[in-house]
Amino acid sequence: MRVATWNINSLKARLDRLLAWLAGADCDVVCLQELKCATDDVPVEAIAEAGYATAAWGTGRWNGVAILSRIGLDDVRRGIADQPAFGDAVEARAITATCGPVRVQSLYIPNGRDVADAHFPYKLAFLKALAADAATDAAGALPFAAMGDYNICPTDDDIWDVEAWTATTHITPQERAALAGVGAAGLADVHPRALKYDQPFTFWDYRNLDFPKNRGLRIDLALANPAFAAAVTDAYVDRNERKGKGASDHAPLVIDLDL
Repeated sequence: MRVATWNINSLKARLDRLLAWLAGADCDVVCLQELKCATDDVPVEAIAEAGYATAAWGTGRWNGVAILSRIGLDDVRRGIADQPAFGDAVEARAITATCGPVRVQSLYIPNGRDVADAHFPYKLAFLKALAADAATDAAGALPFAAMGDYNICPTDDDIWDVEAWTATTHITPQERAALAGVGAAGLADVHPRALKYDQPFTFWDYRNLDFPKNRGLRIDLALANPAFAAAVTDAYVDRNERKGKGASDHAPLVIDLDL
């Protein structure tokens, strides 16, 4: 089977691209992030015509997550246990479901913005809650992966120029320690193989010709329990989906499994 995760950066703006990609990618399960639309506005009918059931959670603001599946969609859960709020809102940043023989979680980790911003401790608190929450599914009998936009580069090799980011979020020791805490719950990073370039980045800013110059980050991750990781036969970034007019600034991470 084939699963994928993709920060689509506005589901409505990129619906046509999503449907075209689904038609060619042959994915059984797709985790989406940054829907930027409310749950009731998710175009479930158009997605159903493409052959996928949808579980989604969105508030219409700068978040929103979904799981699309053509092999079943059961035991759906929104959010994570003890999920922290930002301001007065618990944001739509996690959704989990069982899809046939696997259980997946679609995650949109807070950006953090700046180490001096209130969003930064919120990000760390979210990751701490995620580590505790994921431990149950990680230890379960089903292959499980917590997939999505983590907004963290796990290592210096996962960023095009670490010196250019020394004063920013995404690579701080605090964030990497929090990400390691999620891994300590029993989840390992499924690292994609390199295709066109040595480093399989998943995100390129729209500015400064970052994509054609391959100035990217690997921040879209799949953290898998042993049963899921042992079944992986291939993993790659579909860089072609970042090309052309109207693309998201992220590319899908695609994983093949032998179950």
